[in-house]
Amino acid sequence: MRETRKLTAVRLERLRVVRGGTLVLRDLDCEVPAGRVTGILGPSGSGKTTLLRSIVGVQRVEAGTVTVLDHPAGTAALRSRVGYMTQAPSVYGDLTVRENLRFFARILGASAHAVDEVIDRVSLHDERARVVNRLSGGQRARVSLAAALVGSPDLLVLDEPTVGLDPVLRRDLWELFHELAEHGKTLLVSSHVMDEAARCDTLVLLREGRVLAQGTPDELRREAGADDLDAVFLALVERQAR
Repeated sequence: MRETRKLTAVRLERLRVVRGGTLVLRDLDCEVPAGRVTGILGPSGSGKTTLLRSIVGVQRVEAGTVTVLDHPAGTAALRSRVGYMTQAPSVYGDLTVRENLRFFARILGASAHAVDEVIDRVSLHDERARVVNRLSGGQRARVSLAAALVGSPDLLVLDEPTVGLDPVLRRDLWELFHELAEHGKTLLVSSHVMDEAARCDTLVLLREGRVLAQGTPDELRREAGADDLDAVFLALVERQAR
């Protein structure tokens, strides 16, 4: 793992979110370092998607502050600097892969070359002329990822980007994520699969709307006194319950 960088891309202070009358995020404090791959890990219902929505600026916040790249979350200055991939495919099903990406590139002022580049990066070259509705679920997810990448944002917020993908493609995407981080991009990747935790530079473990722990995988292993990251999570949960 690379040395921890001092710059902070995202800062959340006492973030409180209520959805449907339910308190989802409970006075949450968290920092995301710049230029690294940070994993948001936790079981279903822990608040991962709500946290990402708050960072992107599409979630109504009850209290607290969310600062993204030195701006309040959701402000106009961030529109071209933040790429967001939702869990559900967020592209047009009746357009081809290339047509979708050309549309998003036009909105973001990206070049035609950028479209071809992201198509290759997410391994969709052979599907570029196919209508999205005729693609598999994993292929549609990759089109959404390409749409998030096409504007070359400074911060990529990816909600469960590897769900439903085969092991080889998952490996290739994680290599891409780290390549982007090496070039100065910040990536925030959510997952409920703990075996993906080891692929991240830093981790934020969520449970019941709170940060259970934050640090590098090695730091969390030492803190919990366990090697397996599933065991780390369980040990930290048990320690919190005491």
